[in-house]
Amino acid sequence: MVKRLQKVGNSNAIILDLPLMEMVGLEEGKEVQVTVSNGSIVITPVNPCRVDSEELKRHLDRIVGERGEMLKELAES
Repeated sequence: MVKRLQKVGNSNAIILDLPLMEMVGLEEGKEVQVTVSNGSIVITPVNPCRVDSEELKRHLDRIVGERGEMLKELAES
């Protein structure tokens, strides 16, 4: 997936789509750890939200149903 940096004040930001955030258990306002590894920026949730397996399956089914094309593009990039 290709994203464009957006100017925010004196900084730049990347907007994360809700399906991406849901897939890693990240919610608005939560902290992330940002590291650099082999020339790549890696963003990892500090305390991801945990869900039980049935709830996870419901979320994944909904996300795939709503965002299947975007997920396919992500897998191919």
